[in-house]
Amino acid sequence: MVSAWGMTPETAADGNDALTKLSNFPADVIITDLNMPGLDGFGFLQRLRDFGDMPPTIVLTAFGNIETAVRTVHELGAYWFLEKPLQPATLEVLLRRAGSHAGLRAENRNLERQLSYKGSLGELVGTSASMQEIFALLQQAGPSKACVLITGESGTGKELVARTVHALSPRRQGPFVAINCAALPETLIESELFGHEKGSFTGASERRAGCFEVAQHGTLLLDEIGEMPMQTQAKLLRILEDSRVRRLGGKTEFEVDVRVVAATNKVPEEAVRGGHLREDLFYRLNVFHIHLPPLRERREDIRPIADTLVGDLNRKHDCRVTDLSAEVARALEGYHWPGNVRELRNVLERAVIIAGEGTIESKHLPAFLQGRPSVAVVAGAPHEVAPAAAEQSDSIRFPVGTTVEEAEKGLILRTLEHTRNNKTRAAEILGISLKTLHNKLKEYGAGKEYGIGA
Repeated sequence: MVSAWGMTPETAADGNDALTKLSNFPADVIITDLNMPGLDGFGFLQRLRDFGDMPPTIVLTAFGNIETAVRTVHELGAYWFLEKPLQPATLEVLLRRAGSHAGLRAENRNLERQLSYKGSLGELVGTSASMQEIFALLQQAGPSKACVLITGESGTGKELVARTVHALSPRRQGPFVAINCAALPETLIESELFGHEKGSFTGASERRAGCFEVAQHGTLLLDEIGEMPMQTQAKLLRILEDSRVRRLGGKTEFEVDVRVVAATNKVPEEAVRGGHLREDLFYRLNVFHIHLPPLRERREDIRPIADTLVGDLNRKHDCRVTDLSAEVARALEGYHWPGNVRELRNVLERAVIIAGEGTIESKHLPAFLQGRPSVAVVAGAPHEVAPAAAEQSDSIRFPVGTTVEEAEKGLILRTLEHTRNNKTRAAEILGISLKTLHNKLKEYGAGKEYGIGA
């Protein structure tokens, strides 16, 4: 009947079966009974509502159960209800209206997406033409099941792109698991990826699930894929082909449902020619290729990224920085950023902590962004640290012959002076723990002076 009206039906035995099928069959309209075995209609609609973005749903109800149907419409957001037995003409009209409603909702979502990536998409920020192209490509790649290969220099935000792919996909309710292939020794990477059985190698005292199992129904990011051993690459290729994994030491394979996203800071074609990346694996991963340009090639993105980072860092450090001065904005946009967005974040983190509130001024930036050396080493009497009063407010000078221990002491005490003896903030600026700072002050015999007990 529904097929005759030009619609494509898909049936499910009960609510649980319907939820499973909806992951692969994005319905425009749902028709459900209230009384079903297992998960009933009310529970089914609750689950749909919890997932968000519920399609228009028509609820079927038997005579005498109208009150429940009306409550379902109002409380759970169902589109309408029909009393059984069904009248085909009424059902057809209602289905067509619900379908039109679904079309309008989809159009609105599309418009919202177009507006969203004018300057940002999720946590990604950028107004440059290259970033707009990336946002558009992510909107296509995200909802698909295809593999994605992300390339770009270190610090450009490849993991953030991978997380955006996951967030835009139907798997966004599932786990996102990231593994850095370069950070694992060759003897452990297969265990991390595929898992192992108890006793499969020395030290394997219990069964352990690998990343593919942990990422079931979600997304797995394989960062620095070019650093993965070639033998492991061959096993990965097979998993991508048949979606089956065998733990190390295991005798049987099991099926996995995982989307793989890979990232590398190498040029993949060069990695293939150099024997670091299998050619067949490269082609398998390179369905969608997203290349992140370095920050120096999209300078118009620096200010909006900086503004976003300052907001994040305010929340992280409980600061109240409101703006960047014009001089600071020029300095940030004029620097070449070899460490890309990661380096920009580190610079701004230091500036936000030092400023604390108000506007970030040039004096809050590292010295290399002010056009002068961060620590000046001057000729003079050895073992004598230049008086802080003779220096600029945020610089330190040490004479030639100063030992590392003396330089460290001078740096710590000068930083404490700059923060007006705020030890927590000083420790953050110095990149050490508060406990380490306390221990250093005790070592200098300055513990009581700074309010630290023996």
